Amino acid sequence: QVQLVESGGGSVQAGESLRLSCAISGDGGGYYCMGWFRQAPGKEREGVASIHSDGRTTYADFVKGRFTVSQDNAKKILYLQMDNLKPEDTAMYYCAHNPWTISCSYGGRWSTSGQGTQVSVSS
Repeated sequence: QVQLVESGGGSVQAGESLRLSCAISGDGGGYYCMGWFRQAPGKEREGVASIHSDGRTTYADFVKGRFTVSQDNAKKILYLQMDNLKPEDTAMYYCAHNPWTISCSYGGRWSTSGQGTQVSVSS
């Protein structure tokens, strides 16, 4: 099983950028799906983006063109580059992982997730 630790959250103004990182330790499996989801107070959890170990990516419509998910396999780090942030992006962001799977979608269920990193965007 993997352990996931997110970092990179913070407080920014609308239109600014942040890059979230997720450090991965443990056995992630030979092929896997990783992703990001978020949850704001009083709201349901939302899938944001996913990336398979083969490089396939998916994005929620509300972040397409603004967010980019990537991974550094050598360093075992997952990234979420967030550009042109909006106040509605304010939420706790979580990194997530599913091992040994071909299927990979931002809206899927996850086996493991981290503790989260807070992103706050003011107007």
